[in-house]
Amino acid sequence: MTGDRPRAVVLGGTGFVGRHVADAFADAGHDVLTVARRAPALPGRHRFTALDLAGADPGTLARLLDAEGPVAVVDATGSSWGLEPDRMAERCTRLSGQLLAALRRASWRPRLIHLGSVLEYGPQSPGGPGPAPEPDTAYGRAKLAATRAVLAAADAGDVDAVVLRLVNALGPGLPATSLLGRVAAALAPAARAGVPGRVTLAPLVARRDVVDVRDAAGAVLAAAARPVTGRVLDIGRGEAVPVRSLVRLLVEVSGVPATVDERTGPDDWRAAVRWSCVDPAPAATALGWWPRRDLRRAVTDFWHDELRRVAGRAEPMSAGEPRQRAP
Repeated sequence: MTGDRPRAVVLGGTGFVGRHVADAFADAGHDVLTVARRAPALPGRHRFTALDLAGADPGTLARLLDAEGPVAVVDATGSSWGLEPDRMAERCTRLSGQLLAALRRASWRPRLIHLGSVLEYGPQSPGGPGPAPEPDTAYGRAKLAATRAVLAAADAGDVDAVVLRLVNALGPGLPATSLLGRVAAALAPAARAGVPGRVTLAPLVARRDVVDVRDAAGAVLAAAARPVTGRVLDIGRGEAVPVRSLVRLLVEVSGVPATVDERTGPDDWRAAVRWSCVDPAPAATALGWWPRRDLRRAVTDFWHDELRRVAGRAEPMSAGEPRQRAP
């Protein structure tokens, strides 16, 4: 503890979701330590420790946890952005396994919040996930293996843990390799030059559940304080949104006259996911959490943050917090 402030450790805390999780804990009064392989490019608001979790001995991480004495550890590792399929198991499963081994060795017993992925379910159709996960991507299989390891450790009494299975997240800091990241990369130069833009994309046929990344971070914060263990809770808005409408929304809020061309071409593995949707009601009951921000706000805040980024400004974007919507 630092004085009366509880501590939180966010593994993968320099990534897209991890940064927002760290901010949520800090805003709630926690002293936050972020852990990742490399320091962030810009100075952050949280303490940072560089550690390659995949290669580190679990004893090293156990000693770090004992020294910190956190009330919560968040496993936000295993991001898929830009990762080759054959490295999925290393980055999505091995890292979580190393953390579980460290928690077994540590004398301190924090609460573990493991961040899973909607892709663990595998192909979905209208009506939601099937009775059992059957992922058909390397990423989904690797994340599901990590989730099962966490649940097994919780069932054995080795850890106090809950799994939050996230849908696609959207908001400030969205990676450039994402769909809207690619669209923004095409629109930003046009916005600066005051000329029309043109965006070429694969056919926009998918419908996906999308949640503001700050709402997802709020779910993690809620999970740290609730006595819910050994469960998987889906974190989403419960609506399959056409990705074409998200692209149109970004063009609209950018104010850039733009042409969007949809052309058939080579797809990456994410393009094969045509439908995703989860039920957020169990998370609302278990955590007292519900998504508060609409997608227009998420897209607008992402766009303004992107403009600041390309202009070379490091100041984080701030905006008033809306009231929480009742479940």
